[in-house]
Amino acid sequence: MNTLIDQIARILPTRIEGRILQTTGVTVEVADFPVPVGAQVEIDSYLGGTLPAEVIGFTDQATLLFPLDTMTGIRRGDRVRLKYSEGWLAVGPQLQGRIVNADGFPIDAGPPLAAFDRIPRNRAAPIATSRPTIEAPFFTGIRAIDGLLTCGEGQRMGIFSGAGVGKSTIMGMLARHSSADVNVIALIGERGREVNEFVQRELGTAGLAKSVIVVATSDQPAPIRLRAASTATAIAEYFRDQKKNVLLLMDSITKIATAQREIGIAAGEPPTTRGCPPSVFALLPKLIERAGRSPEGNITAFYNVLVEGDDAQEPISDALRGLLDGHIWLSRDLAARGHYPAIDILQSVSRLSFSLMADDQKAAATKFRSLQATHREYAELVSIGAYRSGTNPLLDEAIQLRESMDQYLCQPSQTLHPFHSARDGLLSLLPQNCSSV
Repeated sequence: MNTLIDQIARILPTRIEGRILQTTGVTVEVADFPVPVGAQVEIDSYLGGTLPAEVIGFTDQATLLFPLDTMTGIRRGDRVRLKYSEGWLAVGPQLQGRIVNADGFPIDAGPPLAAFDRIPRNRAAPIATSRPTIEAPFFTGIRAIDGLLTCGEGQRMGIFSGAGVGKSTIMGMLARHSSADVNVIALIGERGREVNEFVQRELGTAGLAKSVIVVATSDQPAPIRLRAASTATAIAEYFRDQKKNVLLLMDSITKIATAQREIGIAAGEPPTTRGCPPSVFALLPKLIERAGRSPEGNITAFYNVLVEGDDAQEPISDALRGLLDGHIWLSRDLAARGHYPAIDILQSVSRLSFSLMADDQKAAATKFRSLQATHREYAELVSIGAYRSGTNPLLDEAIQLRESMDQYLCQPSQTLHPFHSARDGLLSLLPQNCSSV
């Protein structure tokens, strides 16, 4: 009962009101309005109706709001009223198979949701000392990942690439083929037409049935895009607390960082690293650390990272590589050759793979990488016919197995490879000399 009373006290609107002083760019300054950052408010327009907004900061004289719709029709002196100061979500098992907005309300053609529980949108990450060790492999159904970049239940991975290299396709494969009980998929900053395309082409009926999709398109204001990331993570936490094995897919975390950059600059933060204010780099670890293992269950997370100009050293990508438990790099060159999924094995790493692999698989994976690296180093000599067979035994083996290794790494998006198939295929490809690697 006390918990319910606490929720009501936070949710119920109060009569805290203020008046608009001025607007600057996309921000509205309000006088005499002592409400917390993140609070949801309404501006009464003199034209009639209300304009929703979110509190993003303060100055010496005013509270700063970020409107969630066009500011047409508001003027100095218009009244601003607190709506609620903390965000809560209505959740329940019936969320599966539904598409919802940043506030958790359905936006598909399905019936209204009859929620069984309420949870806070923003929660602290589990205490570090309470997190169990990751010991069980997570089956993705993607042979290149399961065989060479083995992930664990509760691991956080990044899928890095420039635009148009296949991140969404891999997300669809993960949602359809993985061993998760529930998928929570956040489509943030996407073009509106891509939502139905992803659901129908990449996810399919079977994938949708065990998924919850949270959508905030690119035309929506930055606070809504940012809120969608917290909503998706909170829904994943709810299912994790129900002892489910949860897969969280977020496309893309780069656009979440962009939304926070818009908010930070609007609130007066100084742009530092390539125009990113400090709040961007403070947000990312708080969001990512909420995923992972906890005493209640697992959230295995894959975050799509849109790399600007295919530059792996740009600030957001560089920061995320340090925060995540591994990264999968998609190569534009491989995609151009029709090699899908376009995973560059030599540029990709899973920090937990060797602790999850059996000894024979570790030896085979190491040998596979060695052969790939050797072939890449001498690729130009081989292509122009300047290499003489017998000079380098490792290169000879790499040339001999090149086609077989490429076939192992390629996989049609609708094809599922069970985990044992990925392991057995790798061992059959490299049956000799693996024990000595």
